[in-house]
Amino acid sequence: MRFVPAGYSAVLALLIVGPLVGSGYLLLRDAVSTPRSYLTDSALGLGDAAPRAVPQDALLAVLSPVIDGGLIVKAILLVALWAAGYGAAVLARELVGASVGAQLVATTVALWNPYVAERLLQGHWSLLAGYAALPWVALAAYRIRTAARDAGWRDTASAWAGSAGCLAAAGLTPTGALLAGVTALSLAGRRRFLGVLALLIAASAPWLTATALSGVASEPSDPVGIAAFAARAEPGLGTLGSLAGLGGIWNGDAVPDSRTTLLALIGTGLLLVIVATGLRAVVIGGDRDSRYARRALVVLAALAVLLPALGATPWGMHVLEWLVAHVPGAGLLRDTQKYVALAMPAYALCAAAGCGVLARRFSTTVDDPQRAGQGNGSDTHHTSLASAPLANLSPAVSRSVATIFIALLILPLLDLAWGVSGAMRPVHYPAGWQQIAERVDGPGDVAVLPGGMFRKFRYSGKSPVLDPAPRMLPSDVLQTGELPVRGRTVSGEGTRAREVETLLLHGGSAQELAAHGVGLVLVERSTPGPLGESKTTLAQLDQVFSDDDLALYRVPGAIHLRDRSSINRTFVVAAHALWAILLVGGLLIAAITPRAGRKQ
Repeated sequence: MRFVPAGYSAVLALLIVGPLVGSGYLLLRDAVSTPRSYLTDSALGLGDAAPRAVPQDALLAVLSPVIDGGLIVKAILLVALWAAGYGAAVLARELVGASVGAQLVATTVALWNPYVAERLLQGHWSLLAGYAALPWVALAAYRIRTAARDAGWRDTASAWAGSAGCLAAAGLTPTGALLAGVTALSLAGRRRFLGVLALLIAASAPWLTATALSGVASEPSDPVGIAAFAARAEPGLGTLGSLAGLGGIWNGDAVPDSRTTLLALIGTGLLLVIVATGLRAVVIGGDRDSRYARRALVVLAALAVLLPALGATPWGMHVLEWLVAHVPGAGLLRDTQKYVALAMPAYALCAAAGCGVLARRFSTTVDDPQRAGQGNGSDTHHTSLASAPLANLSPAVSRSVATIFIALLILPLLDLAWGVSGAMRPVHYPAGWQQIAERVDGPGDVAVLPGGMFRKFRYSGKSPVLDPAPRMLPSDVLQTGELPVRGRTVSGEGTRAREVETLLLHGGSAQELAAHGVGLVLVERSTPGPLGESKTTLAQLDQVFSDDDLALYRVPGAIHLRDRSSINRTFVVAAHALWAILLVGGLLIAAITPRAGRKQ
């Protein structure tokens, strides 16, 4: 019956991202997929901005010449959602002995929640890959702990290889690597701490190396981003309640409609009640290793809710502002709500255990609990109702409780279905983009007009979207990194892009553009945004291409090229190769190495 949770997870994943199955590309807020992308310095994390999209951009650049880039992104997102749900089911089966019905409840908790909905609407498809890896990372860390105790080489090899692969999968983005690293280090135990830490560093090698070599590590982040990205209170819940319900993203526009009504309160209340029914069963009972793992996940969940809530208070924001202004790399902490993902594994375990608790309570064929723990020592004397043998449970009662739990989880958030009520839909780029890409050559980087990083194209819907030019064109595209959030503007790390944008908006000369290393200027005509006095500058340039949507201009004369270290690029490419080896090799070895304790 193990195929049932896998199939159920696939059904839920397809139900969520259904509209994306058709042709087209994901273009929604921060999500930008393109037919092809290129292995530019920016894709490797060596541009002026912080390497926030490393190694995901490099992965797409390597694969998209062979497989359409839009198809790759949709496949990764679909597999990630499936893995999140199935991973929660496997974790519940292994750590609390959940029945099939209870495993389906764990799958529902992992997939059908506000966190998934909000991050989909925000366009954080690669962050969801890190989210999906969390139950598998927890399972791998638990197996490392138990394999080391049993001293079986197959168990040990499979566990360490699985941990390497899962950490690499989570490391598709820096935030995913941090989420997985915290989970793995919390569960593996002190004796395995250094080994797991070494794997985490290796899995994070692309963005760690790019950060060190690009010089971004020495630049602090804008403290304004702390208040801008602080967790947000939802109707009737407050900040703490919103976070406890796995919601509260900073962007009030990137939430399902149901979370703006009383359904947010109802859905959060039902989720927390379901989690609470199994909390005691998760915390007590079972053998020492599984009990340690479950308690560690519960503690992580509590911290994942409490710390972001504290970070949204005035004094919490003050502490974080000091950190990002004085500690390089602390900018990763500014969007505190995304770390609520750490609560998902524990929530899934508690919901699955709660299903077992209620099924046992209402089953008419349950045996005396005193007999369930006889003859197994002190640990099993305190065996939880969820992790005790399930043979005496009435299947009908167990299925009924699981069905009720699943309905209570899904109904308050029905608008998560079908691309969050159609908000996620594939788009089709005008043919001009391909023609522009074919004409981008020669020395220098590409500057873009209008100013700013976000666009509203006629084909992209109502929500602002990140400019696709950096992923669409074979040369580095200058971007300021400035983010308009809640009426504030959060500054980026680099200065050259900002200087070039100012130069264009003030009608600077072609010679000044060339001095800044700009070889081409792209004008995106079908989107609003500041143009300033750029006509004065464009009149001095040579037009290469023009249609209703786009125009490309070449800067005449000699272009001053900025220094590009081939050694740095070699190091970063090597770091990406190490990440790829961990991802593919780790998962492959874990799959083909049978564990002694695995049921055949």
